[in-house]
Amino acid sequence: MQNWRIYMDSCCFNRPYDDLSDAMVRMESEAIISIVDQCEHHDFIIYGSDVLVDEFSRMTDTVKFEKVTELYSSSTSNEIELNDNIINRASTLITEGIKPFDALHVACAEYVEADVFLSTDKKLLNAAKRIGVNIKVFNPTAWLLEVLNNE
Repeated sequence: MQNWRIYMDSCCFNRPYDDLSDAMVRMESEAIISIVDQCEHHDFIIYGSDVLVDEFSRMTDTVKFEKVTELYSSSTSNEIELNDNIINRASTLITEGIKPFDALHVACAEYVEADVFLSTDKKLLNAAKRIGVNIKVFNPTAWLLEVLNNE
């Protein structure tokens, strides 16, 4: 299996702890857990970032916060620090219609030249595809299925 370099936004890290009664949420959750498991086998590398840590720190549900940050710390191996290049790129993405935190996530992924940016946020994925960001963007379920089918 290719040694994929992945950036997942905060939606992905939260997904396993969302209400799993919806079939799509459950499938996305299982895909994310599978992706994280592949990190332990060194098949995938998941990047972390200052942006993710900041976004997590704003969570009000302390139980969910603990679970999300545990998943995050167990799966990320490289931490991206904000810099002028990331901030400038995010500013451009914001002017093109992407929300500020989402723009920072995409800019971080582009900055480290990750192979793929994963999100469960349909609006973000559609906006990123519409404006043509400099990275592949996927829903984690769709991406994992594609990777497994091409193995």
